[in-house]
Amino acid sequence: MPRLAIDSEYLATRLSQLLDIPSPTGYTDTIVRECCDELRRLGVKFEVTRRGGIRAFIPGKTDKPARAIVSHLDTLGAQVKLVKDNGRLELVSIGNWSARFAEGARVTIFSEKGAFRGTILPLKASGHTFNDEVDTAPVGWRHVELRIDAMTRSAAEVRRLGIDVGDIVAIDPSPEFLDNGFIVSRHLDNKAGAAVMFAVMDAILSQKAEMTVDTFFVFTIAEEVGNGAASILTPEVASMITIDNGTTAPGQNSDEFGVTICMADETGPFDYHLTKKLVALCRENDIRFQKDIFRYYRSDSASAVTAGADIRTALITFGIDASHGYERIHLHALRSLAELTTTYVTSPVAIRRDATEMSQSLRGFPRQPMVEADEQRSEPEVAAAEPTPDPEPKSAGKSHRKKKQSAK
Repeated sequence: MPRLAIDSEYLATRLSQLLDIPSPTGYTDTIVRECCDELRRLGVKFEVTRRGGIRAFIPGKTDKPARAIVSHLDTLGAQVKLVKDNGRLELVSIGNWSARFAEGARVTIFSEKGAFRGTILPLKASGHTFNDEVDTAPVGWRHVELRIDAMTRSAAEVRRLGIDVGDIVAIDPSPEFLDNGFIVSRHLDNKAGAAVMFAVMDAILSQKAEMTVDTFFVFTIAEEVGNGAASILTPEVASMITIDNGTTAPGQNSDEFGVTICMADETGPFDYHLTKKLVALCRENDIRFQKDIFRYYRSDSASAVTAGADIRTALITFGIDASHGYERIHLHALRSLAELTTTYVTSPVAIRRDATEMSQSLRGFPRQPMVEADEQRSEPEVAAAEPTPDPEPKSAGKSHRKKKQSAK
């Protein structure tokens, strides 16, 4: 199936609009509403869970084995841990990120009485006062505080504003979209992945592409704290591809260009057959790609599997520099991800047996190669659309029926 044309301008605009909406984990209602409005505009049916997870749906030629494409809408942030006597706020992080990247950030505090602006500063912020101590001070959330842009010189004055322990703090993204295709911002993890999903749906609908099977486009709201896609999939879903960030740090094979296909993360290898199919689709459709492994990483795929979902999972990523900090990506990677995703959702089902959750037969169950490699082969072998099924033993059905009769 040839890849669909991706509207890069729509993709970038959608990303910019998503970045404009604060959505730290626990404060995602506004961005959920925004995404639902866009789904209505596109004409995509959707359902929303109690807490705000979105399950959009585009029908295919058949309902099983259904596919899911997943990204998360929540971002890193902070929460008020303590109202200090000096009128400032001690913080704890939402999600796993370093206070080193929080220092100097402009923020919004969401209190019972409304939103306030402020800045996260190290405890020793003035070089005119502390001299070299501003450079030698330790790094950590206990070593920063939030200065509120209001008259707050005591804990009592802070509380009179309605600010208290537990209030959510959203970190400004400060995005820049450069003419050369680079995008620099906080929270590209994973507003960029969500923007890719919208670009995929836009391409499918505008070009009237035919979906092979029913496909769900899932937006989760608590991935940064480990929950993610734990409770939003339907039993029909047999395979799930997560779109998220891939780190381009030293020692990694990720890149800010093309698709980075993750082979494993801290929870172990991704599904062999689904990952192999994605690699084959990249090769067949001339989509730039590279593979990587992330040792200190988990995604929506991990949360679904650990919650008990019996699904094949894969992770495709856009290369990101300084993940969970002030991040940088390139539009080329986002467009490549969208191209791969459209190619995947319109491709034939490789393992039709996945339509059945459980089976007493190995008919149609896939195979992993065990034969010795041919060193003369220059091109990698591309898997057939459907694995060769194992022959059904002739006696299997009869013996099963006999057991049933004897049980009666």
